[in-house]
Amino acid sequence: MKPLRPFNNRIVAALFPILVGLVALPASGAGLDELFDKLQTAEPGPAGRIERQIWREWSKSGSAAMDLLLQRGRDAMEAGDVAAAIDHFTALIDHAPDFAEGWNGRATAYFQVGSFGPSVADIQHVLALNPRHFGALAGFARILEDTDQPARALQLYKAALAIHPNLDGVRDAVDRLQAMAAGQEM
Repeated sequence: MKPLRPFNNRIVAALFPILVGLVALPASGAGLDELFDKLQTAEPGPAGRIERQIWREWSKSGSAAMDLLLQRGRDAMEAGDVAAAIDHFTALIDHAPDFAEGWNGRATAYFQVGSFGPSVADIQHVLALNPRHFGALAGFARILEDTDQPARALQLYKAALAIHPNLDGVRDAVDRLQAMAAGQEM
């Protein structure tokens, strides 16, 4: 008896996109909601631990292959190979366009090489997918500050602090920009 290989291959081919889509579902938001609630009232030390937990949850695409691309992009950034990082993050975005951390990683890489336009475009994707992404808000604020738009930067820094009151360095940026604005009003 001859095996039904061609028939089975067609079934696998038809079901593969569905299975891949199910595997790549993002992590549940319920656990994140609890972490964000805790973040609002946490002291700086515990806030750092909660922040790291949030980043770990954000870094879970639901697909081992996509998580590997994210890690390769991050490793390339850490090694100073920004071009390779952009390539890895671009591949990740191509395969998982609804995974905010792919966009965030590439936005960070573009920022590192001074490509503010592409960085902002990617940040917009991050925030559309994850409006509570305090890192993207702070990164966007930094770009606005670096491009002489302090009033808009201040708004975004404050938005980031509303989500994460102990976000490292952001309170100093707010104080600096508020002092600068007060000096201009005199």
